[in-house]
Amino acid sequence: MKRGASGLSLLLAIDKPEGLTSHDVVGRVRRIFGEKRVGHAGTLDPMATGVLPMLIGPATRLNQYLSGHDKAYVATIAFGAATDTDDAQGAVIRTCSVPPEVADPGFAISVFERFTGKLKQIPPMYSALKRDGKKACDEARKGNVVHLEPRDVEVRSARLVRIVREEGTLAWQVAFDVSKGTYIRSLARDIGNAVGSAAHLSALRRCSVGSISLDECSTLDALERIGVGAAIDPVVALGFPIAFADEQAQGKVRNGMPLPLSGSVLHEYLPSRSIDRMCSCTSGLTACCEVPPDGSLVSVARGDKLLAIYRVAAGGTALRAECVLGEGVSRGRGV
Repeated sequence: MKRGASGLSLLLAIDKPEGLTSHDVVGRVRRIFGEKRVGHAGTLDPMATGVLPMLIGPATRLNQYLSGHDKAYVATIAFGAATDTDDAQGAVIRTCSVPPEVADPGFAISVFERFTGKLKQIPPMYSALKRDGKKACDEARKGNVVHLEPRDVEVRSARLVRIVREEGTLAWQVAFDVSKGTYIRSLARDIGNAVGSAAHLSALRRCSVGSISLDECSTLDALERIGVGAAIDPVVALGFPIAFADEQAQGKVRNGMPLPLSGSVLHEYLPSRSIDRMCSCTSGLTACCEVPPDGSLVSVARGDKLLAIYRVAAGGTALRAECVLGEGVSRGRGV
């Protein structure tokens, strides 16, 4: 099929393999579906594996809403050496002895207390962040000094999975739940400094993006076989309250017209039911107990399609169009 417009509009999730860039995955998905408009929500470095949400066709407009979700990782932090990229792909720039207490689980837990909550974090020098219009990683490769400002991030939780001893290296395997924009490489670097040594990220697996978990992911090889059958429900993935449109309201939505909110019933999926579901169904839905506050986002759906994202207008009496999705984004096979 010639690459271009396939007529598809859907969300899926790939379990990204090690060694591929996120852009490599985009190229593979473009070829599978014959669709030029393919994007991803949340870059993973080549070394990393795990959840990579993919958006096909007009669904690419949902990127801005998915990329802001919290993320969960399992990371391996190797002590004794720092690298210029803060991970195992970089060149070693400093080596240090490792204090014996690093082998103590209780010590690890005490360190995590200092790295939990709202933090100021300096991003890695080798990152795609721009300064004065230039990517930091491009400038670093040229040998230029890059000064990146600290960023506000939040580490919701940090839990020691196990202590690893391999080939003379001591490492912590850690489960992190973090906010948007948190660099796990930077956490590894800073934790190494905090224990009086040096450290870098030696392995990383992303376990979830918002409610999208590894259970909902397809491998690239599986995607070749099942194609659109891999689609997941964007309504569940976005996590916004849901307004179900009737036929009359559907016409208004397609034209970006406001919808009344006063007297309307919004719904939501129960979190405990939505995490392990490949696609949506009517079970697990419940009426929202309260009207969302002004400025909140709402998914507008009808049948097996997500039609648009609306925003609660000031005063809480109407919904105003934020992002109209043409013919809609598929909600998967189970709707």
